[in-house]
Amino acid sequence: VTVNGRLSALLELGSGFNYEFTGRENVTISCALMGLTREETNARMEDILAFANIGEFIDQPIKTYSSGMVIRLAFAVSICVDPDIFIVDEALAVGDVAFQRKCFMRLQEIKEKGATILFVTHSPDIIVEFCDRAFLLEHGELLLSGDPQIIVSKYQQLVYAAPDRQESLREEIRNLNASLIPEPISEPDGNEEFKRVGTQPSVGVDYYDPDLIAESTISYEHQGAQIENSRILTTDGNQVNVLKRGVEYIYCYDVRFYQPATAVRFGMAIKTTSGFELGGSSTSTLRDAIKYVDAGSNVSVSFRFRALLSPGVYFINAGSTGIRDGEPCILHRIIDAIVFRIEYENAVPLAGIVDFGIKPTVKINSPTINHEDTSIS
Repeated sequence: VTVNGRLSALLELGSGFNYEFTGRENVTISCALMGLTREETNARMEDILAFANIGEFIDQPIKTYSSGMVIRLAFAVSICVDPDIFIVDEALAVGDVAFQRKCFMRLQEIKEKGATILFVTHSPDIIVEFCDRAFLLEHGELLLSGDPQIIVSKYQQLVYAAPDRQESLREEIRNLNASLIPEPISEPDGNEEFKRVGTQPSVGVDYYDPDLIAESTISYEHQGAQIENSRILTTDGNQVNVLKRGVEYIYCYDVRFYQPATAVRFGMAIKTTSGFELGGSSTSTLRDAIKYVDAGSNVSVSFRFRALLSPGVYFINAGSTGIRDGEPCILHRIIDAIVFRIEYENAVPLAGIVDFGIKPTVKINSPTINHEDTSIS
C-alpha cells in the first residue's frame, strides 16, 4: 500500500486513547502520533475543543466520558489535523443527529479541498449521497467497484438473496466487476443520458428480483384463516419487487378460511428495515367489516398504493382480524410478508424516507440577473 500525504483514521470508538488520561492530554498525544509538533497541536487545540464541544469535561479522565463524548473528541482530533487521507469506519453511527450532521459537513469540506476519504459503512444512503466511488467487499474479497448506485444495488441483492443463491450471485457480481470501467463514473452534463454499466435493468424500470427475499418473516398462529401468496403487482398485472419511485402498484394476498368468522377485516402496513411503520390501511372500519365469511371460502385482498418513498429497502405486513366464538381475534398476521426495494436513481435530491413530490424553485433577483431555475422531481 502506497500512501501519499498525511493519514488520519477513525476506526473505532476511542481507538488510541488512554482512558486514564484527560481529554486534553489525549488530544496532545494523538496529535503527536499523527506527526504534529507541539506548536502545531497548540495552534489547533482551540478548533479541536470547539468541534468536540464537551465543555469542562476536556480536563476530566476519558474513563468518565459517555460513548458519545469519546467519539466527539476522537472525530475532532482526526479532522483537525488537515488529513490528506481520512479513513472512517462506521464511527459516525454514534452521537446525536446534530453532531452527525456537523461531522458530514466537515467531511464535505475536507472532500472539497481535494483530500481522499475512505468511508466504511453499511448505510446505502450515505454511500449514494456522499461517495464518488464505491467498493463491495465480502470476507476480504473485492467483489465489485464503480458507481455507488450500482454497488448499493448489488449489495442489497446479495444481502437479501436466499442462501442457496448467494454463491451464484457472487459469481455474477465478480463477472460484472470485470466489465466495469476502472475510473469513477461521472455525472452527465446538460440533458445527456446517463448510461450505467450492469446486468440489472436500467434505473427507473420496475422488475422482479428473485434474490430479494425477506428472511425476517414471522407468521402468527392461525386462528381459522391463513394468508398466502403475498405479492406486489404493477397495474398491468406483472409481479415486481423492485419498484419505481412515484408509480402506483397493487399489494395483493389471498386468505383461505377453514373456520367461519364474522366482522372480518384485512390490512397491510409498510415498514422500514428498522421496523418503523410508515403507513398502512385496512379494508374497512370495524363498523363496515364483512359480516360473515364461511369456512372453505377463499378471499382475494388487494391494496393500491403509490410508491412515494425514497430509495431503499422496505417491508410489508399482512393481517386479518375478525370474531370467532364471540371473541375478537387476529385470524392471521404475517410480519415482513414481503420485501421490496425502491431503486436508487441518478441525481435525485431527496431527504428523509417519504417522497412528498416536492418541486423546488429558485429565483435570483439582482440588478443584473433575473434568472429562474426550476427543477421537478
